[in-house]
Amino acid sequence: MNFKRLLIIIVLLGISVKSFAQNKSRDQVQIFYYGWYANPETDGKYDHWNHDILPHWNNPKWNNLGNHQGGDDIGANFYPALGNYSSNDPEIIKKHMKMIKDSGVGVVVLSWLGKDSFVDKSINKYLDIADQFNLKVTFHIEPFYKNITELKEQLSYLVKTYSHHHAFYKKDGKPLYYVYDSYKISPEEWSKLLSKNGENTVRNTELDGLYIGLWVEKEHADFFKNSGFDGFYTYFASEGFVFGSTTSNWNDLSRYAKEHHLVFIPCVGPGYSDTRIRPWNEANFKSRENGKYYERMFDTAVKVNPDFIGITSFNEWHEGTQIEPAIPKKAGDFKYEDYGKDPWFYIKETKMLTDRFLKSK
Repeated sequence: MNFKRLLIIIVLLGISVKSFAQNKSRDQVQIFYYGWYANPETDGKYDHWNHDILPHWNNPKWNNLGNHQGGDDIGANFYPALGNYSSNDPEIIKKHMKMIKDSGVGVVVLSWLGKDSFVDKSINKYLDIADQFNLKVTFHIEPFYKNITELKEQLSYLVKTYSHHHAFYKKDGKPLYYVYDSYKISPEEWSKLLSKNGENTVRNTELDGLYIGLWVEKEHADFFKNSGFDGFYTYFASEGFVFGSTTSNWNDLSRYAKEHHLVFIPCVGPGYSDTRIRPWNEANFKSRENGKYYERMFDTAVKVNPDFIGITSFNEWHEGTQIEPAIPKKAGDFKYEDYGKDPWFYIKETKMLTDRFLKSK
């Protein structure tokens, strides 16, 4: 073999190895984000920092326990390093996008409650600022709509208003939508919207996309067989809370997805702690174990070689799933949980875990 031919082979091998190493993208790691926080300085009132203590669904012992006021007394077990911020404040959005960029995540999954909702007023800010950090934004469709006809109208507004933006996430030219509590509408109804020949179909229209439904219980296999969804995600950060968030089931869910040509998005979180707003929910508490809980859940997701990994969450403070920096704080007799010595611990750990995912084969 002459030297020239050997050189060509070495170059081609280098290209091949390089392209193999680059076959994963940061866009495959997507983080759930909540833009629903308000404060008096920016918005004229508190929202979400003040929060009702929620009653139990059937035990009156937990009724009428009052509410958190905001300020030092917030509806969360942790306290944010940025205080009672406004999700409407561009300086806060900029800080958040920088944190998300530093965490190694590529796509922000913005909770959306429809046209004219509080968060909708700030979507252009989110898109513009995400773009500055080379991040993309996609949407977590909350169950604010009564039926699929209303949802289609809302999606039309979303697409016409925002989809032209450079930061509006698309996978192979199609938006990706997470649809929370999708199981509350029958698969037959969804099929009208999501099946190719459905009577109200979005397929091959400007509203086409990758529609990802929420898999909660084991029997949702039939739901995803018949509804027309393009895939499913598990959302919940409390391991074992439901069938979908039980990591020992993820191999089966991955196999089901492959057999039915669906996208599977396992979701991971750093822990779960929501007893400030649900004092009766200690059974679902999950200790962070100084990052070990998060690491186990993330590594289990990586092992099923998914198309995407969802992270729950950047800032769902009410449920204690956030990776956003938190600080030690006492308010009266209550001591907030914290991350130890480093408020940025979970931003850094997310970067370590996302890097590990991107390097996995």
